[in-house]
Amino acid sequence: MAKSQQTFSKIEKEKKKIKKREEKQKKKEARKANSKKGSGLDSMIAYVDENGYITDTPPDASNRKKVDAESIEIGVPKREKEEFDPVRTGKVAFFNDSKGYGFINDAESQERYFVHVNGLMQEVREGDRVSFELERGQKGMNAVKVKKI
Repeated sequence: MAKSQQTFSKIEKEKKKIKKREEKQKKKEARKANSKKGSGLDSMIAYVDENGYITDTPPDASNRKKVDAESIEIGVPKREKEEFDPVRTGKVAFFNDSKGYGFINDAESQERYFVHVNGLMQEVREGDRVSFELERGQKGMNAVKVKKI
């Protein structure tokens, strides 16, 4: 009754299961056979030669170079402080008295810097030669401590 009532698809599924078990057993036996050949820690260790390549043979001790630990610099080498004058000179290119802001052209770098009325030490007009310092603002560098020359 058990075998005669099984459908064809059930029989096929049973055959596939048996075949999978056999294949699994064969793979297990093959792994066991291969692991006996190169078992141990020595088969898993890799070495790096003097050129940086990975090899399975240990490096030759006679090729080692002696390195003085004191000669190794860690980090960025220190720079010598550059002396620079924070006071710059320039010419007022534009200034709006009613709104309280303007722009100064730097004499050295030809850059244009924003200046607000709060950064003025004296009143300035367009065309005046001025000395000023730079300060980082929200939208770039601003001229502060502005004085006429």
